[in-house]
Amino acid sequence: MELKDAALKLLDQNRKAAGCLAAAGVALLGLGLGYKYFGTRRKLTRVGVVSQLIIHPVKSGKGVRVARAECLRMGLRQGELRDRHWLVVTENGQMVTGRQEPRLVLVSMTVEGGDICLSGPNMEELRVPLHQPSNSIFDCRVFGADIQGRDCGEEVSQWLTRYLESDKTLRLVHFEHHMKARNPVEKEPAFPKDEKVAYPDIGAVMLLSEASLADLNTRLEKPVTVAQFRPSIVVSDCAAFSEDSWDNIQIGNVRMEHVMPCGRCVFTTVDPETGVISRKEPLDTLKSYRMKDSSQKLYNSSPLFGQYYTVKQTGNLKVGDPVYKISY
Repeated sequence: MELKDAALKLLDQNRKAAGCLAAAGVALLGLGLGYKYFGTRRKLTRVGVVSQLIIHPVKSGKGVRVARAECLRMGLRQGELRDRHWLVVTENGQMVTGRQEPRLVLVSMTVEGGDICLSGPNMEELRVPLHQPSNSIFDCRVFGADIQGRDCGEEVSQWLTRYLESDKTLRLVHFEHHMKARNPVEKEPAFPKDEKVAYPDIGAVMLLSEASLADLNTRLEKPVTVAQFRPSIVVSDCAAFSEDSWDNIQIGNVRMEHVMPCGRCVFTTVDPETGVISRKEPLDTLKSYRMKDSSQKLYNSSPLFGQYYTVKQTGNLKVGDPVYKISY
């Protein structure tokens, strides 16, 4: 009996030891996988500084420079002022931009005390309530895509129609958070399928460096300003076109991922100070040295100037924030 008991005791100890070894092996395997998938170290390299943050509330309207902004998936926001969340349309919902009405670039919009405030050359400032829930919702078309917008009312319609001296009745619509947004991937396959925007051409966040603009101006007879290109974020303290190589960046607590360059169109030839369209510069000069390989159909005949990003981690931005390139 003593021999049998000793044998059973030894067997039980061996089983416990084997169990401990198995558990340790699983733990080590888990640590290894965790390091592989979650323990990759991020390296931050300072590549520039935020010099301007610009919100363009009305598509093709004047930009509003701000010192701080929230950076959300659908673009910059400061309070109730959101980037490209208002759109001028005809009564059948077709968008109207500075390509057709260049003087739109002189229309300024702010939000104050629950009102939107519109101003433009030789026009009295117009204030109407921001929220008008009883107003009609328009079905709109933006580059062939369907999207909705809440009508901002008759006073605004008359103000815009009179200012632009249009032979058509124009209206201003507002994108509200509960409305169905657009998917940029339907126009540009480089964008993630879950990316959503209101009324921008393509992406919600576009970045441009001061050095790239300065490089362009060395080639022009008449210098242009950053307002010609309507970026969300302007960066200083970097080399010209260095932003072309920033795949992933961090600014403050915001992380962004590069999607594609911004292909430029005739809208860049609208002077933001006069509202006059030349259809020539700076577009012709950009075409002389900023064209992509013509075999890449994505860009067609558009020169590239500035970069589109998607927001992977939302947060706050402020002028003076360092811009970091993320590498792994």
